[in-house]
Amino acid sequence: MDHIQIIKDIKNKVYHPVYFLTGDETYYIDLISDYIENNVLDETEKDFNQTILYGKESDITTIISEAKRYPMMANNNVVIIKEAQHLGTQLDKLEGYLENPTPSTLLVFCYKYKKVDGRKAIGKLLKKKTVYFESKKLYDNQVPDWITGYLKKKRYTITPSAAMLIADSLGNDLSNVVNELEKLTINVLEGNEITPDTVEKNIGISKDFNNFELNKALGSKDVLKANKIIFHFSKNERDHPLVVTIGLMYSFFSNILKVHYTKDKSKNNLASVLRVSPFFVGEYETATRNYPIRKSVKIIEYLRDYDLKSKGVNNTSASNSELLKELVFKILH
Repeated sequence: MDHIQIIKDIKNKVYHPVYFLTGDETYYIDLISDYIENNVLDETEKDFNQTILYGKESDITTIISEAKRYPMMANNNVVIIKEAQHLGTQLDKLEGYLENPTPSTLLVFCYKYKKVDGRKAIGKLLKKKTVYFESKKLYDNQVPDWITGYLKKKRYTITPSAAMLIADSLGNDLSNVVNELEKLTINVLEGNEITPDTVEKNIGISKDFNNFELNKALGSKDVLKANKIIFHFSKNERDHPLVVTIGLMYSFFSNILKVHYTKDKSKNNLASVLRVSPFFVGEYETATRNYPIRKSVKIIEYLRDYDLKSKGVNNTSASNSELLKELVFKILH
């Protein structure tokens, strides 16, 4: 069951005795648990019938005891376990309750950043007896479309370059992305298009000095622009970690190789192969002309080498900014 169906059921008062929300992407776990916390009971019912516990500070015996309580002057009892991953092997003791849960209780486990071993008895039972929801991280190349869809629901439009700018700068942590998007929606009139200028003004992400623009400059072999960007990065190393920059360069040049080896080079097919908006295909076509297969493969080797150097392998003295300058020089020349 996906998060949309779970929330839809709760909205329609279709409740289940146990919800087990797990996975690396915390955004959807919080979305579901917050909705249950805020909507199942009204304010007068919450004092006696809603309990929030934390896995670090609680134990499975207390949790089961709370779950077995019957509601007072309400139809339901809500028990939410935040940071449930800290319960560890105590979860094994939940088996008896899962076989015979209290029907009036909504017992919600927020088990973040990892999964219960599905090979164990408790893992199999959780999948069978609960509303089991696994929240997976988006791939980096899925984030721009996710941003576009999120804003569309709020009646905003965003240009592909602005969505890419946000995604490249914030990564795939959706909770972090949503926090920044909320800043945008507060400051931008509903219905207005969000552009890179809007992003720079309201979030503080530079539209000119970022990883997206660096890859674009490298792809077009714009030496001056590329060097301006890495000079800016060297003055703001904390905001531009080298490991992130190298990772995004690796994705960019890997896509250049994909273009080289793709037979059907129509715009729509390349967009599908690269998993990008058709808006960006032209940039990859330009980069492919500038970087033949042999050079692209060599650049991939450089990127792997400098990724290791940034982590201290075969590097005793060079700073991250010096490594980036060397790397960019080798790519461009």
